[in-house]
Amino acid sequence: MSWYRNAVWFVKGLREYTRSSYESASKHFDPADVEVNVAGRSFLVTGANSGLGKAAATEIARRGGTVHLVCRNKERAEAAKGEIVTETGNQNIFLHIVDISNPKEIWKFAENFKNEHKLHVLINNAGCMVNNRELTEDGLEKNFATNTLGTYILTTALLPLLEKEADARVITVSSGGMLVQKLNISDLQSGNGTFDGVMVYAQNKRQQVVLTEQWAKAHRNIHFSVMHPGWADTPAVRSSMPDFYQRMKNTLRTEAQGADTVVWLAVSSEATKLPSGLFFQDRQPVPTHLPLASTRSPPEDEEKLMEVLEEFSQKFKSASLG
Repeated sequence: MSWYRNAVWFVKGLREYTRSSYESASKHFDPADVEVNVAGRSFLVTGANSGLGKAAATEIARRGGTVHLVCRNKERAEAAKGEIVTETGNQNIFLHIVDISNPKEIWKFAENFKNEHKLHVLINNAGCMVNNRELTEDGLEKNFATNTLGTYILTTALLPLLEKEADARVITVSSGGMLVQKLNISDLQSGNGTFDGVMVYAQNKRQQVVLTEQWAKAHRNIHFSVMHPGWADTPAVRSSMPDFYQRMKNTLRTEAQGADTVVWLAVSSEATKLPSGLFFQDRQPVPTHLPLASTRSPPEDEEKLMEVLEEFSQKFKSASLG
């Protein structure tokens, strides 16, 4: 059925994920939803030096929020911070250099951050699509380390901080590619068979949807959401999917259009009127499975994913803090 899922997803993408589909959907947006002042609220955005992360951080800064940029590359991050401050006039922009593929670094950062800052909204945007199997210094497959384990550790490490605040939110940037994947807990680090970076990335994004649903059940006083930005023209798409970019570049969304739902989920009071744990596209909750795609997984697989990630997390926490 994989050919069927891929074909349906691509046709769906042509119809719903491009710039024209965003322009059509946006006719039904209420501008008042995001015309808000969020001064006094603290936002953390990973992967914020370019693409969707930078676009979201800029719009939040424009609305007065205190924004923490979590980035891997110091030089590019400092340039992005300067551009955001200049464009928005908001001086409350703080920079943290963290590699989200490095679990020990994440734990050290999170423990320090909890002692020095408050946090209302966490935006898990950092991600990667490495097309050849590559291991981190910890022996982790890099896509899994960044997209899944990094997202898991950062979120769970900061939950105690979020739980202290009213109207706390966690937003994770996923992808429509997850619609072609069923959760596979038997090979989380993609060591078996032929390695396909696009499909590994899609599996990671399915895992993020499951994480969001599980967190929403366990932490009732925090609003969790996961979203698909559509197909946007970002540096990551250009570098990781050059053939796709060349075919689709004239129809791709802008970075601001791709980040619109992130901003809406982060600042709008309308977003939290909807249940926690949903998957969003263009400010609307949408299904997490295609019809007839056979991508649903049993509850025990989803619980096993959480158990395995927690085991990894605690191992690296001990190594980092001990």
